[in-house]
Amino acid sequence: MSATEERPSEDRVIDALRQVEDPELGMDIVEVGLVYGVEYPEEAGAVRVRYSLTSPACPAGPQITQNIVDTVRALPGVESVEPELVWDPAWTPDRMSDDAKFILGIG
Repeated sequence: MSATEERPSEDRVIDALRQVEDPELGMDIVEVGLVYGVEYPEEAGAVRVRYSLTSPACPAGPQITQNIVDTVRALPGVESVEPELVWDPAWTPDRMSDDAKFILGIG
């Protein structure tokens, strides 16, 4: 990574993750509340994305994971992406944005 190519900010990574769709819900994973955080391990150019799925049996899990990696890896300054699937805290519809809840008729 060159000195002019710093890792993207957390906001930039989150913004990029809006391109990753949960195919079952037809909405991006940020609006659905699946992104739990962005971290920067010590390794230069590395970005860790903490995320969950709507259920452990989510059939779109592998696709979502790969899309997270591909999307974040495409950002300038990112050399590696570490997707970290977490189940604690468990995802619930409360994590969804108000817009997502409105679209799905929740709340």
